[in-house]
Amino acid sequence: MAEAHSAVGFQFTVTPDGIDVDFNRNAFKAVVQSGGRSWRKRLVRFVNRFGSGVYPARLETMAGAVVAFIIVDKSTDFDLDCGWIKKIESLLPSMFDIGGRYFTASCIFAGGAFTIIILMIRYILKGCFSYHGWMFEGRGKKSLTTRIWGILVTIFKGRNPLLYSYQGALPKLPVPAVKDTLTRYLRSVRPLLTDEEYEDMALLAEEFQNGIAGRLQRYLVAKSWWASNYVSDWWEEFVYLHSRDAIMVNSNFYAMDLALTRPTDRQTARAATLIQACLRWRSQLDKEKVKPLMAGNMVPLCSYQYERTFNTTRIPGIDKDRIVKLEDSRHVAVYHKGRWFKVYCYYAGRLLTTAEIEHQLDFILKDETAPAYGEEDLACLTAGKRVPWAQARQTHFSYGVNAKSLKAIESAAFCVCLDEGTPKINLQDKAALSSYAKDLLHGKTNDRWFDKTFTIVVFKNGIYGANVEHSWADAPIFGHLCEEMLYHEFARRKYKEDGTCDADRARLPFKPEKLTWEIDEDCYEIIQKQKIQAKGIADDVDMHILPFGKYHGAPGTFGKRLIKSCGVSPDAFVQLALQLANYRDQGKFSLTYEASMTRLYREGRTETVRSCTNETSAFVKAMESGADKDTLKGLAKAAGKYHVGLYQAAMTGKGVDRHLFTLYVVSRYLGLESKFLDTALTQKWRLSTSQTPHSQSNLIDFKKHPDMLSTGGGFGPVSDDGYGVSYIICDEDLIMFHISSKHSCAHTNSARFGANIEKAMIDVAAVFADN
Repeated sequence: MAEAHSAVGFQFTVTPDGIDVDFNRNAFKAVVQSGGRSWRKRLVRFVNRFGSGVYPARLETMAGAVVAFIIVDKSTDFDLDCGWIKKIESLLPSMFDIGGRYFTASCIFAGGAFTIIILMIRYILKGCFSYHGWMFEGRGKKSLTTRIWGILVTIFKGRNPLLYSYQGALPKLPVPAVKDTLTRYLRSVRPLLTDEEYEDMALLAEEFQNGIAGRLQRYLVAKSWWASNYVSDWWEEFVYLHSRDAIMVNSNFYAMDLALTRPTDRQTARAATLIQACLRWRSQLDKEKVKPLMAGNMVPLCSYQYERTFNTTRIPGIDKDRIVKLEDSRHVAVYHKGRWFKVYCYYAGRLLTTAEIEHQLDFILKDETAPAYGEEDLACLTAGKRVPWAQARQTHFSYGVNAKSLKAIESAAFCVCLDEGTPKINLQDKAALSSYAKDLLHGKTNDRWFDKTFTIVVFKNGIYGANVEHSWADAPIFGHLCEEMLYHEFARRKYKEDGTCDADRARLPFKPEKLTWEIDEDCYEIIQKQKIQAKGIADDVDMHILPFGKYHGAPGTFGKRLIKSCGVSPDAFVQLALQLANYRDQGKFSLTYEASMTRLYREGRTETVRSCTNETSAFVKAMESGADKDTLKGLAKAAGKYHVGLYQAAMTGKGVDRHLFTLYVVSRYLGLESKFLDTALTQKWRLSTSQTPHSQSNLIDFKKHPDMLSTGGGFGPVSDDGYGVSYIICDEDLIMFHISSKHSCAHTNSARFGANIEKAMIDVAAVFADN
């Protein structure tokens, strides 16, 4: 309604006596306030970016240094500037008087000197952040080089950084040598190939290295000099935006609620609190008042992915999609019982209280208006293939009522679904957890706007979850938002005894705006085709959630505590168990994808750890052949050690897959063919895995609040004939596995694989157990 009022708030008519201007004061005030907000945000962004540019120094430090220099220079006989001020004075225009000329010249000299010092410090920081030797040294076993590095980082990294303070000091992702990448690749596929297949692949690699590889590599090196990151833009474009398949299940992922605690069972109260928490977090991001995450409390992780968390949507295209981010949005789009609503979250320049947002959501629940023709299944357009959606958008949603309503959804800060379901979170009920996961991954296919950066789903019993579009960022970015959102809810917001929000509520002059649609028969037919296709994708998902540990009933306790006692990295332990489980399930080894991050570098995203190795396959074969315990323990430790090395190599730019991917992209641009690249990049990831970090911001002390355990999240199967496994090591005594596959594949079964994982975890632990 606000836009309608603004549209008629300013009018003029031409009369014989001149132009008669008439405007609505409230509408004019709204326009002025909107412009003011926009300019304030631009000013804050400018000041913050300037501050980040001189970090670790501060603007006040720079001003103080200039003043101090002028005072010292005036009060002493020392020639601090070596005659530079006089030279600068001689170059200034004659409009300055003598005093003004000296002051201006002094400011220019002192400012220049300060800038040079800051640049030197930032180059020192960049050099320090480029050193990764600390990652490869055990705890308490630091070399002299690492100790000196630690002192330098502590001295120069500054205090209280803003979100983007370190961006300019982060190094660029290095391009590995082709020979090294090919060596690592061949080693990674050795356990998957017969001797003859391996020899053929080695010949293809040698032919590639001696052929076009050098030419492709030179283009990549040139790009790495010019671009911030030689991988990320192509990764986003070709892996995500160019894909014409449905993003529901195939790309989007989901996040679950906490496992053991529920603050309220009132749907609208929980939704209102989470909406406000998200918008408060957005305000902090806009002001950049968020400390960048640090690796080892020493090295910052790249923060660029946070920029598109809010006010962003994926727009379908015929050939490729695009991501559009708006500067601001004052509303959220809400779906309930087949209807879409625009819910305003600000009034008179302030964020609404939780009670005020709750009151608006209650209005939606009480609204018994039927959905418009075609509206109930409208979101199915975002659930199916991209080309039909792009064509429908151009034909049916580019003008009139439909365009206006679509804009309300796409321009929202994010989407919210008030779901009629009542899922259960019971760590002893795998079926209920699995059903809950499927609800979040795809819902009914018509109740999630899959193009939006994220959709918060709040069920009728107050349980929440989220569906997240993947192209704009990786899972840890949304995970950070979830931590902030839940911390805000449990530490700062309160609920009354009846479960409603405990906050002030003013009488608002507006209500949620129900979006209107005019869906003709042609458009309706497209929607229904997309729905049938999306339903087929959703129904084919075989989801199984395995809570493994004391809450599930595993022998004793099982989590980080037990794994550490084995002397193996927790991630390496889980990956070793996954290899054993997969071998038992499939009777063979599978090409395995484990996601790692490259955010130690500017604009870094992910790299692949190829977890099926010669070492893990040797352990699995020995385990299945009944080898003695000492042999198994040695093989397990060797496999764990090598896996940690692989993970560290991936984090430091020495992975395999992103380098091969970019070489392939260059070859396509140049019109060159490579049988090796075609073969390497079309191999199926039949086991795709990812570990979800349980806590990144350390806002919650889990020893004091053990009930604040996250149940993690997951994703759909990457391969038609394989498994997707997301896992989260929740605390000392619980690990959650989210397993997905496809019902249409005859030789996969998620529940069976879960049972194999459970047995493999116990068997691997038994190898390390004392007799």
